[in-house]
Amino acid sequence: MTDTSITSSVNGAPESRRDIGFAFGIVVILAVLFLPIPTFLIDVGLAMSIALSVLILMVALWIQKPLDFSSFPTILLIATMLRLSLNIATTRVILANGHEGVNAAGYVISGFAQFVMSGDFVIGLIVFAILITVNFMVITKGATRIAEVGARFTLDAIPGKQMAIDADLSAGLIDDKQAQDRRKELEDESSFFGSMDGASKFVRGDAIAGLIITAVNILGGIVIGVTRYDMSVSDAADVFTKLSVGDGLVSQIPALIVSLAAGLLVSKGGTRGSAEKAVLDQLSGYPRALFVAAVLMGVFALMPGLPMLPFFMLAAILGFIGYSIPRRQAARQATEDKQRADADRQAKEEAKDSVKESLKTAEIELVLGKQLSAELVVNHGELSRRVAKMRRKFAEQYGFVVPEIRVSDSLTIDPKSYQIKIHGTIVASQQIKVGELLVIPNGDERLPVPADETREPAFGMPALWVPNAYRDEVRRHGLEPAENNTVVLTHLSEVIRNNLPQLLSYKDMRNLFNRLDPEYQKLLDDICPAHTSFSGLQAVMKLLLAERISIRNLNLILEAVAEIVPHVRRSEQVVEHVRMRIAQQICGDLAEGGPLQVLRLGNRWDLAFHNALKRDAKGEVVEFDIEPQLVEDFGTQMSEAVKKHMKSGQRFAIVAAPDARPYVRMIVERMFPTLPVLSHLEIARGVDVKALGTVS
Repeated sequence: MTDTSITSSVNGAPESRRDIGFAFGIVVILAVLFLPIPTFLIDVGLAMSIALSVLILMVALWIQKPLDFSSFPTILLIATMLRLSLNIATTRVILANGHEGVNAAGYVISGFAQFVMSGDFVIGLIVFAILITVNFMVITKGATRIAEVGARFTLDAIPGKQMAIDADLSAGLIDDKQAQDRRKELEDESSFFGSMDGASKFVRGDAIAGLIITAVNILGGIVIGVTRYDMSVSDAADVFTKLSVGDGLVSQIPALIVSLAAGLLVSKGGTRGSAEKAVLDQLSGYPRALFVAAVLMGVFALMPGLPMLPFFMLAAILGFIGYSIPRRQAARQATEDKQRADADRQAKEEAKDSVKESLKTAEIELVLGKQLSAELVVNHGELSRRVAKMRRKFAEQYGFVVPEIRVSDSLTIDPKSYQIKIHGTIVASQQIKVGELLVIPNGDERLPVPADETREPAFGMPALWVPNAYRDEVRRHGLEPAENNTVVLTHLSEVIRNNLPQLLSYKDMRNLFNRLDPEYQKLLDDICPAHTSFSGLQAVMKLLLAERISIRNLNLILEAVAEIVPHVRRSEQVVEHVRMRIAQQICGDLAEGGPLQVLRLGNRWDLAFHNALKRDAKGEVVEFDIEPQLVEDFGTQMSEAVKKHMKSGQRFAIVAAPDARPYVRMIVERMFPTLPVLSHLEIARGVDVKALGTVS
């Protein structure tokens, strides 16, 4: 217990001595107002006043923001009281001992009198009057006005800033400690500018007091010299005027320095950084302005009657600075970019090694075997360009941007194979012959070149692997060989098309909605959450994409959803209505400028599907009940009809009854995933329809 008390008293001693010393200094300043002091102490006090004013100016120049010098009003009051107390002390000495000569009030006053006035009190009076004018009419008046306006605007802005702090805290952008610090800074800022508004009056009053004290010293000194010390009027005027003006100069120069510091402080405003950085960086930040100033100085140098050397030197300096600044800025920017790039690269490397990064999976990833990767890396620029072009094509075709495609290599898979992953799951893999060409023959025609039979990975069509040396021979037979990168990217493109619903995330959907016009934003607000949720809208979009229906006409889709959701809640029923509303788009995409070719269901299958639909009392379909034998027969006949027309390379669609369409699609997609199935109501008005036959 004793040790702790001793330690506390020792640790607190320096702080206690500082408090006592500061209080003693204030008492000394007040004592000087009433007690006579020797000239030696006056010289020390005047030197301290000058040193304090210079220190205040340097601090005002180098602080980063005005609030860093929040004690300025207090220091200004102390400095003003120190000068006034010294003024009174010097007045007492001048009036008492002025008859002894110019050194009667100390060597600091006599030195200023000799140096500034050059021994002539008339010059001293003029210089003193000019200093008073500059300090009182220019610096002090401007600083006072800036402080008044700054205090007013700072106080007016307090409620808004407090609301902004509360909003950031509520939004989770800052924590309680940061909010408390920002509120404390706001309180300090308002107190500081309020204090500066009043502190500027100290400087103004100091200037007036200095003028009055100087006049009193001159008049009182002449009267005392003539009446008490039998001096002539001219001798008394010469001596006492020199002493009084010297005293006035000694007090006004520190006052001018402090006034300049106050002006710099309040005019700094919201500028961050030291005054040198704020001023010089902004003045030198416009090289064209420097060049114009250099040209103007050069013109002045060539004008007759003006000295050439100073203007020419200024023109050269300004021109050199204007020439060197852009290069210095470019070098600094290059250094910053390099440092930023190094920091980003280091952050990415650290992120790769982190556990959290291992939990992240790419939405789309193409994993290459080492041998295949070595070949494709040669054309890595071409591969990246084609991947980017593929994403743009998907965005134009389907109305949303598919996620970025990560391309990587792996030692764990076959060197000549590749894998395509969706959300980290392998959905397709293939082994190819590196360096050879893939050729899809026409029918049963055999090529007179060595070839290995295979199947094209994207669509499963019969194909051939042909050595690269026979490229020209294959082209002479009217066939176009595909290189390895084309094979891989074609397969990747088809896999993405088959997984479009999984790639439309909730975030992507909200981004699409955020780009809508304000009118459709209002329509969206009417739909959600009154009739459906955003997740329900996402389900509608995914069902459309599952059948490769583009969602690019989002406005029409929202209008259709708004029509049906007050009456129907199931996503499947909403989608059927949306499909009818965008029938023109669906038919146009399938027809591609020509007639829409369709394959109809025969009467037998129309009747079979109609009978399989079980309805409730309201007439809505509640169950699909069909015999397995009928499903098998339908699949057999559908497969025969579709394959016959697929051989011709024609693009066509299956047409079924509106209520049976989803169930026909459910059966057909297991055999032909990409074959579209339409209802009679989805054939738009005015579309040229060409019937290819019936499934019967």
